[in-house]
Amino acid sequence: MSTTILNHPLITHKLTQMRNKDTKTKDFKQNLDEIAGLMAYEVCRDLPMKKVEIETPICKTISHELLNDIVLVPILRAGLGLVNGINNLIPTAKVGFVGIYRDEKTLIPHEYFAKFPENLDTSVNLVLDPMLATGGSAIAAIDIIKKRGAKIIKLVCLVAAPEGVKAVEKAHPDVDIYLAALDEKLNEKGYIVPGLGDAGDRIFGTK
Repeated sequence: MSTTILNHPLITHKLTQMRNKDTKTKDFKQNLDEIAGLMAYEVCRDLPMKKVEIETPICKTISHELLNDIVLVPILRAGLGLVNGINNLIPTAKVGFVGIYRDEKTLIPHEYFAKFPENLDTSVNLVLDPMLATGGSAIAAIDIIKKRGAKIIKLVCLVAAPEGVKAVEKAHPDVDIYLAALDEKLNEKGYIVPGLGDAGDRIFGTK
């Protein structure tokens, strides 16, 4: 499939505010909501449609509506930060949850929670995680929903390292990846450089 980097001035401007270490939790979350909404337009650009007959106040006509349900799958906990912005644009979207933690020494992901709607197999599933670092958590989350029948999957991330993108592309070549920015590299601790710090801590004010 493909990797798309959304080089849009509004997204870049808001992401700059998020990268700034002096940006407080409230403004960090607000910018994240706004970026998620802006990204959703591009992520949903190629969604399949179906013809429907409706009646306007003037006459009957043939128009189009979405063919598939949309399911948002945030990777806990940081992925929750992308839900509101997309949900504001697509209020009918259902939300599933997958909890994955990364061993700080081995960087290997481990599942600790999973709860999804029943229709993953017929839905467009958006896996959400602000940071795509090593790619381990994203690969694990995609593995998990594929085992539950998901077929149409898009990975939506704010900031990514090239190493993470390559890992996901190799493990799941059928999954489209959407990024607000592709950063330089991972450091020796597995953090994205220049990145924006720990997204979960900055979203929820836990550090």
